[in-house]
Amino acid sequence: MSTEASTPRSDVGASRVRYRSVALVVAVLAAVVVWLIATVAGAPLTVDQGAGPQDVTVLAVIVTSALAALLGWGLLAVLERVSARATTIWTGIAVAVLALSLVPASLVDAAAGTTVALVLMHLAVGAVVILGFRMAGARRG
Repeated sequence: MSTEASTPRSDVGASRVRYRSVALVVAVLAAVVVWLIATVAGAPLTVDQGAGPQDVTVLAVIVTSALAALLGWGLLAVLERVSARATTIWTGIAVAVLALSLVPASLVDAAAGTTVALVLMHLAVGAVVILGFRMAGARRG
């Protein structure tokens, strides 16, 4: 009887992992697409954060996007263990973090096209992660 009771729960857990993994990959791809469009459009993807000009490389976009998604996933996993309202709490935090991340992205010393590309990357990753992780939490197997 306990095997039957644990099987649906493990199916839900596996489903969440699968859907959140897909959301993570899609978020990274969304950022890369924005980067590619900006590059093809001729936006100089170079920023100066006080240490001299630095290129925004596709590798930096991939790593940063994946890291942000993984950190969000980790926080959501912790909240799911301690709260029945984990998704609601996490969504509020995620939206606030996304909003805060737009401040430095929009104020960075860079060309207008670069600033637009950075803000769009943040919005793309944030939207995919927030919506994808929420949908994964709503899945029941």
